[in-house]
Amino acid sequence: MRSNDQGSSAAGAAPAQELGDLARLIHDRSPEVLRAAAADRRMTEDLALALLARRDLPAEALEQLAKNQAVMKHRKVFNAIVAHLKTPRHVSVPIIRRLYTFELMHLALTPMVHADIKVAAEDALIARLESVAAGERLTLSKRSSGAVAAALLLDSERRIVQAALANPQMTETWIIRALMNSKASAALVEMVCNHSKWSLRRDIRLALLRNDKISMAKAVFFAQSLPSMALRDVLHHSNLSPNVREYLLRVLEERPQGIKQ
Repeated sequence: MRSNDQGSSAAGAAPAQELGDLARLIHDRSPEVLRAAAADRRMTEDLALALLARRDLPAEALEQLAKNQAVMKHRKVFNAIVAHLKTPRHVSVPIIRRLYTFELMHLALTPMVHADIKVAAEDALIARLESVAAGERLTLSKRSSGAVAAALLLDSERRIVQAALANPQMTETWIIRALMNSKASAALVEMVCNHSKWSLRRDIRLALLRNDKISMAKAVFFAQSLPSMALRDVLHHSNLSPNVREYLLRVLEERPQGIKQ
């Protein structure tokens, strides 16, 4: 009975000893050793994450780890591989397509991630927005990167557009692009017109005056704040309805000579 117990203990100790060896190997300096360790089928989630914490990890090791099915079933490993600075693009991009919505959002906002990987994450996220539930789109409009929030400026739900305008990553450039988009809604135009921050920006006012969904009252109000030369230029390249455009041109011509510059 005692010999059986001893045999059982020895058998149980062997895997632990092997994992101990692997735990030492992931801290080795040799690229060849690290590549072999990354491909080892004994790799666990914790060991993989410890390996991925190394900034000096060679690209070949990352490529081997991405092929290691023993750990690629773990989403933490998934995300850590795609976010690693040394991961080759041909490894990262296919993984990006398999990330969940909020994993993509987090990746796009992670400071240390390469710019092209962030753009790929944003593109993947924007491409699937139509299939994302309204509640998730609302969260994205509040917390996502500027590019994703900008895409949500064209959303059909008012609350989502409103949240996107308040997104900390939102910029004047994104809003102007949205206003110039043929898909810009009347709700977006109205909200920008009445926004306490964005409605004060001159370039945004110019963009609003190029949009045919602006109200007559707002068009006249914004036109009064613009220099004559800028207003004349925007009216000649505007999608305003003919009656609004003609009215503003008359206002422009009736301005006192001193403020027509």
